[in-house]
Amino acid sequence: MVKRFLDYVEIKTKITSIFAFLMTIAFLFYNNQPIDWNLTLIFFGAMFLFDLATTAINNYIDTKTNDQKLQFKRGNALAILMALLVASLILALYLVYLTDIVVLLLGGLCFLCGVFYTYGPIPISRQPWGEVFSGIFYGFFIPFILLYINMPQGTYLVLTGNLQTINITVEIFPIFTVIMLSILPVCSTANIMLANNICDLERDLLVKRYTLPYYLGVKKALYLFAGIYYLCYLALVIMTVFQILSPICLLFMITIVPVQRNIRLFFKEQEKKSTFMVSIKNYLIIMGTITVLIFVSGLIS
Repeated sequence: MVKRFLDYVEIKTKITSIFAFLMTIAFLFYNNQPIDWNLTLIFFGAMFLFDLATTAINNYIDTKTNDQKLQFKRGNALAILMALLVASLILALYLVYLTDIVVLLLGGLCFLCGVFYTYGPIPISRQPWGEVFSGIFYGFFIPFILLYINMPQGTYLVLTGNLQTINITVEIFPIFTVIMLSILPVCSTANIMLANNICDLERDLLVKRYTLPYYLGVKKALYLFAGIYYLCYLALVIMTVFQILSPICLLFMITIVPVQRNIRLFFKEQEKKSTFMVSIKNYLIIMGTITVLIFVSGLIS
């Protein structure tokens, strides 16, 4: 029962949300910012349950159009995904109650994207925007919301308004900081989706799923795959120059050796069973290393 549930929600894929969360916790620690563990754990619960729910929705919908079987009877599978959705929604609304409307708006946007990623007349997963949406919503919104609820009010933005006007005040450098910090999880997450879509290109076409590699072609998609990783290293250098991260984090540059080795493996063969895992390995190398380095920077500083 437990194993079937873990397979249904693809528990192994949850690294994308967990590592983005851990990296942000390390960044708060590095900046000597006290962490509100009550808000943080509520956010984690809502985030993690919703991540499980979106994967369950994806599997529930996709099994209608392919030859795969669900781990449960369809009625039970539907009940499980609805329970996950409701639980995550309750936690999210409680978080909104404890915070403000900005969290409501950002959380609502994440909720809509997660549901319509697979569900609807033209799901996002069947369009060439899957990489963009998965990268941004896992890699940017998780760090931003987590930072927003832990930093002093007004650090990033202030939203005020009435029935006639809405005023938004944005703090440029703090927002720039979040964007730069998010590039690593955004890029490494997007490349998991890109690698998956490259490997599944022929099978996707059979079910009329036209992803980014269909429009780019495999050769250009592979160059994009490599270029996205290189952007991570450029972002790291920029962050140290602007003193967003400690110079200690420049040790991250060493990871280009195993990451480049995995890129070459994927260029040689794009096969789900043998080489797709290089995108997972690169994610773990990139996100694991930067998380540890940011934490170590906090210990030393």
